[in-house]
Order: sequence, then structure tokens, then C-alpha cells
Amino acid sequence: MPELRRDPIVGRWVIIAKERGKRPHDFVVPEEKVKGGFCPLCPGHEYTTPPEVLAYGRPPGAPPNSPGWTLRVVPNKFPALRIEGELWKEGEGVYDKMNGVGAHEVIIETPNHHETLADMPPERLVQVFWAYRDRMVDLSRDTRFRYVIIFKNHGRAAGASLEHSHSQLIALPIVPLLVSQELKGTKLYYDYKERCIFCDIIRQELQTGTRVVCENHEFVAICAFAPRQPFETWIIPKRHHSDFRSIDDAQFQALAEIFSEVLRRLQAAIPRCPYNFVLHTAPLREPYLEHYHWHFELLPKLTQIAGFEWGTGFYITPTTPEDAAHFLREIKLGEGG
Repeated sequence: MPELRRDPIVGRWVIIAKERGKRPHDFVVPEEKVKGGFCPLCPGHEYTTPPEVLAYGRPPGAPPNSPGWTLRVVPNKFPALRIEGELWKEGEGVYDKMNGVGAHEVIIETPNHHETLADMPPERLVQVFWAYRDRMVDLSRDTRFRYVIIFKNHGRAAGASLEHSHSQLIALPIVPLLVSQELKGTKLYYDYKERCIFCDIIRQELQTGTRVVCENHEFVAICAFAPRQPFETWIIPKRHHSDFRSIDDAQFQALAEIFSEVLRRLQAAIPRCPYNFVLHTAPLREPYLEHYHWHFELLPKLTQIAGFEWGTGFYITPTTPEDAAHFLREIKLGEGG
């Protein structure tokens, strides 16, 4: 019998189609054909990108926009929004519009063309999260921006247009609708119970354990109760913080460790699995919220969004989160895993 589940934060309903139930080995991801050829993100090709805004790893005195880096951040050559210009808003009858002011950047996570985040040791992954925070802090000084969204598309099926591992950042002059829905839902819960719903979710999930993938002293990874995709996993800090910019050194290391473990478990369960992840954090001008809790949402791209989903807002997933978490927990990782 199928089951309907409601996300307790935004109120979104999903259908768990148990009769279509799939185990990890049922999800077969075809091997992508390697394009090869020239890569603008590889070392030695720095001249092909816009001038970098951040880089780590070069020896002291090395010039910017040269090889020797371990991580590099550059403006997107074909940005969705542009950083130049003043922000203006206007109405056109019942319609609202504004000019496309923002920032769009590419975080080049590694100089190695074939390396993925799952391949990186946590010590290297820490740099990626440091870069996210450093760019958010810098962009928050621009009063035109109200929100910074950080996301990654891994694999062609998940929207990646370049093979070289990278993530992206877009600074927006508005708070996105989904974030606004989260803020509204968490505020309603807080006003009623005087507790953060994410903190309550963490407590309940750790008590039951059925949807927990893994945890460490700072973070827990859980398969979402009402998933939009099979194996949708949330990585949440155990300590209450609404703003990713508040993360401290100890949390950076712990975040890298649990993120690495989740990605390696996912790739071991479903080889070549395409995925997206998104950082959900408080708006730039509201960094201290008792009712909100920053977190990462990782969504493997294993099912197609089609007419029913677009027409209803429902998502259909053939795998229960309890089964997904069990499968991921049981994966035997190699040494260091």
C-alpha cells in the first residue's frame, strides 16, 4: 500500500510508492562518456576564467591566477545574475520585477580534473567549506544582497555541464521562496512549542535511529522523513545555529568528516550516483534566529520529475527513507572510512 508523508517544516506532501520498492542495486546509473579535451578549470588554464576572488594553497608570494592552488573561486563566465549596477524594483500592473543584480561564482574544489568530493580526504574537504564561509562573509557586506545560496550539481543527470568537480554560489537580492517557506514553517512551530523543529527532529531521529545514516560529535546525517528523491539525506549540526557563517573550527573538521562519509556511502551503494546538494542557511540580514537551523540537503538524482509532480507539487519516491538509511549504514567502507 502506498503511503503519503508530510514534511513537518514546509508542509510538502510526498508519496512513498512501496509497491515500486527499489533497493540500491536496482538503481543502475549508466557510465558517463568522458568528454575529454580542454578544461577551463584545470591548473594552467587560469587565463580562461574571470580573475579569481579567492584561492587557497599557493606558496607565499605566488601571483594570483597562476597554478599551485588547491582550491580556487572565480566569477561565473556566464552568470545568472551580474554584480554590476544598482538594484531597482518596479511594478508592471499586477506584476513585479527587478533588474538582475547578484553574484554568481564557481568554487573549483580541486586542481585534479578527475577527483570528486567523495575521493577527497576530509582534510581537503575542509577547504571547500572554508571557501563557502569566506565567500558568504565577503558577499554579506554588500547591502544589495539578502541571501547566498550554495549548491553543487554532480553528474550530467544532476545538471553538471563541466566534468571538473566544482560547486556554485549565487548571491540574491531576495530570499528564495523555498527558504521563506522553511522560515515560516519553523517560526510557526517555534511560536507554538518554543523549540526549534530541527533540534526536535535531531533528538527524535537519534532516539529512534531508523533514519540515521551516521553521526559524529557535531553532526548527524539522516534520510529525510518525506523525501523528494530516494536516499535524500540531510546533514544537520547538533548545536543550534541558524547561520552557516557562525561555524567554528571544530565544526569545519567534523562537517568534512561526516560529509565525506555520506558521499562515500552513497557512491558505494549506487556507483556513479548523480546528486545535488544545497546549503540552507538564514538570510544575510537575519543571522540569529531561534527557530531556524542551517543544514545541507543532499538529493541523489535517481527519479524523474514529470507531469504529476509539476502539476501537484507531490513527489513520488520508490524507496522508504528507513530502508535507504539502513542500506547506507550497512555499507562497508574501506580503510579510513
